[in-house]
Amino acid sequence: MVPHPQPTSDDHYFTSAPGVESAPKVVELNLPEGRRVLLTTDRGVFSADKVDDGTRVLLNDGPPLTGASVLADVGCGYGAIAIALALRSEPEAVVWAVDVNERARDLCVANAEANGVAHKVRVVGPDDVPTGLVVDQIWSNPPIRVGKSALHDLLLTWLGRLEPVAGRASLVVQKHLGADSLASWLIDQGWPTERVVSRAGYRVLSVRPEATS
Repeated sequence: MVPHPQPTSDDHYFTSAPGVESAPKVVELNLPEGRRVLLTTDRGVFSADKVDDGTRVLLNDGPPLTGASVLADVGCGYGAIAIALALRSEPEAVVWAVDVNERARDLCVANAEANGVAHKVRVVGPDDVPTGLVVDQIWSNPPIRVGKSALHDLLLTWLGRLEPVAGRASLVVQKHLGADSLASWLIDQGWPTERVVSRAGYRVLSVRPEATS
């Protein structure tokens, strides 16, 4: 019998059930408005050693939440963006935190509870998103390494959930991982896209429904 290879710390973060052994740790996120957020991470999830630079750029330079009552963090990981949105948004706002990775979802639930926003954050897998959900804002550090086809399907699915007049999506993508080509592709698909921030090797792309162009 040929033994199965043992999982390593290089397990893809977009795996639904990471096989790598758990080793939780706590990382710190300091938001520009002065909030300090502590987040538990683990092996087998995206950027387990620290809140990644792209997420920090998006949280520093993303749009205001004024008027947004339904938000989504697509590819939420352990919840840095979702929890920041919940802390910043109006009391009645809801944040949908979506990820294929079961370990990441469990961490997001625990981190939302630890930071006092569990009542605002709905953590679900992609198949558990309510049919017909419409969102005012999407914030995402999308899983570029999942592959172009899967990434495109993911983005088109979620962009289709945007509120058709005032809805906006904010995506942070590394320049060298194809931020500019992704922007061009989105435009070609009928989604007006503007590069609103370029900093530290990252682009923040603002995407709006075609009806608002």
